[in-house]
Amino acid sequence: MTRIVIFLLCRALLAAVLGPSCVLATDKAPTDILHVPEIETGFHLLYQLKPVEARAQFEAWQKSHPEDPLGSASEAASYLFEECYRQGILTSAFFLDNNRFLRNNPLKPDPELRSAFFAAEAQAQHLAELRLKGNPDDTNALFAMALSVGMQADYASLIDKQQLKSLTLTREADKYAKRLLAIAPEAADAYLGLGMANYIIGSLPKHKRFFLGFAGIHGNKDQGLQQLAIAADKGHYLRPFAKILLAMAALREKKPDVARTQLSELVAEFPTNPLFASELAKVGLRTSRLSPLHPASSRGFAAPTG
Repeated sequence: MTRIVIFLLCRALLAAVLGPSCVLATDKAPTDILHVPEIETGFHLLYQLKPVEARAQFEAWQKSHPEDPLGSASEAASYLFEECYRQGILTSAFFLDNNRFLRNNPLKPDPELRSAFFAAEAQAQHLAELRLKGNPDDTNALFAMALSVGMQADYASLIDKQQLKSLTLTREADKYAKRLLAIAPEAADAYLGLGMANYIIGSLPKHKRFFLGFAGIHGNKDQGLQQLAIAADKGHYLRPFAKILLAMAALREKKPDVARTQLSELVAEFPTNPLFASELAKVGLRTSRLSPLHPASSRGFAAPTG
């Protein structure tokens, strides 16, 4: 969701990363990207595990705004979320098992979901680049680029297990995210993938981080957690995604209270999602020892594998 990238699918949200923000002139109000009814409804359906209905909303936006990359970027996010759910990545069974979380062997993605994800990514980036040529401060385009490139980093890290590629993409996404946040600092979703990337790289064994350091690649686990926390608190479309990732990372760090808070809020917001309820119940069963259980299945998405 950047080992995740599913991690893939970002914490821009670190003032330390961004530095002081400034407001630049733009032809769109910065908050416009955060108030699109079709996109809002689509993501809400996605977190209810209704991907088909969610994509119908994103497609409706695309049809009425064919030049806007936000619809395609949102569609790509739906495929990433669905693949992460299918793989069981959004569960404690995955996050607490180092053989699954940190192993180098790539996962086996659903071919149709993979193809659809990269097609939506390509469309989003194509439309965004066209808009940025006309206006370098276009908030929708910057948001779409930060989101889509960040999700590619998540996919490379979580699904394909290509950490070097993930870091290259993370750096690219970071550039767009900083530009966006300088204009629209409230667009916290921009850093979801970046936060997971930081956390995953920082969680790698010491000897792997040592060699990555020679290539100028560094991950900071604490910074990743801070970024996820900001996205979980101040994010918009991807806020629930950030909350489940933060909860799983908190369990790895033996911080069950943080995980319980995030999961309780998700259950309250999405009571029909069995994944959130199942993971909350598991937190209640843990004391000093974290023992991963099996992920829940649901209607809408295929049950997680592995």
